[in-house]
Amino acid sequence: MVKTVAVMVGSLRKDSLNHKLMKVLQKLAEGRLEFHLLHIGDLPHYNDDLWADAPESVLRLKDRIEHSDAVLAITPEYNRSYPGMIKNAIDWATRPYGQNSWKGKPAAVIGTSPGVIGAALAQARLKNDLLHVGTVMMSMPEAYIQWHAEAYAADGSVTDEKTAKFLQGFVDAFVDWIEKHG
Repeated sequence: MVKTVAVMVGSLRKDSLNHKLMKVLQKLAEGRLEFHLLHIGDLPHYNDDLWADAPESVLRLKDRIEHSDAVLAITPEYNRSYPGMIKNAIDWATRPYGQNSWKGKPAAVIGTSPGVIGAALAQARLKNDLLHVGTVMMSMPEAYIQWHAEAYAADGSVTDEKTAKFLQGFVDAFVDWIEKHG
């Protein structure tokens, strides 16, 4: 049975490497996982006063998370952390008090950057914050991807054999994680 995954990509950039990574993972997961992108760039800055007339973008975010089998966060690294818009989405989906949309969701974090540490510090911080709000975090395999454009085709397929094997292993582990903890 195909599982649904709410996917949070922490970059708004048109040619985002992390959006490209999402497409690669989506292709590798075909027939087993169905990805649904969370539109976190549309969210207003968190403000508890806004719950009086909850923004439609927030209600959509919470609904998508709640109706998904799992969550996948794909993050770049900015100044040794993940982007603020991801933290904003985390905060919105934990509220109002007692209505935490993240709670109990199997989750995984991955990211890429041109740098050699492949968003490692951003991923570590994001995993910690998602654990804190109640997700069931997949800890292994860790996937710190240094982006090499020549390893990927325009259609989202992986042309580098080692990279393909590694990313397929990540997807397979995530599918297993969802089965065990979903």
